[in-house]
Parts: sequence; structure tokens; C-alpha cells
Amino acid sequence: MAEREIVVRLYKQLLRESSKFTNYNFRSYAIRRVQDAFREHKGCKDSEKLQQLIEEAKNNLSMLKRQVAISAMYETTKLVVEKNNTTSHPF
Repeated sequence: MAEREIVVRLYKQLLRESSKFTNYNFRSYAIRRVQDAFREHKGCKDSEKLQQLIEEAKNNLSMLKRQVAISAMYETTKLVVEKNNTTSHPF
């Protein structure tokens, strides 16, 4: 498989896994961190460096999966910014 396809697939997997966090702050941080890391190395052309980054992304993906599982065990109440405001405003 071409390196570009591998990178795009890993990027999508990391974002998908990051969005599974139940905690808003963890979810936002993980998504932002994935986007920033990929943006930082967007212009990388060195094949050896690219392979190293791909391995790092795979390790981060497995770490994210573990953290999401742990996060699901200790679910917290939703924050105000997460709740759907279905009630009318009192003012």
C-alpha cells in the first residue's frame, strides 16, 4: 500500500478513536493533538522519517484505544457545553 494511503488511513482511525472519549475535554484534546501532529509533519518527504512517524502513529492509535476503554469505565456527567438545550430559556 502506498505511504499516502497508510497515512490517510491512520489519520482517520486516530480521529475516529479520539472522538470516542466520553469526556469532552479528553475528546477535544485528543482530536486537536492528532490534527496538530499530522499538520506538523505534512510536508515530510523523507521515507525513513515517514516510516518512523507511521510507527509512532500506530503506537498512538493503540494507546488511544486503551485510554478510550479506561475512560468509558469512569464515565462522568456531561458538561454544559455538551448538553442539548431542549428547554426554553427562562429569560
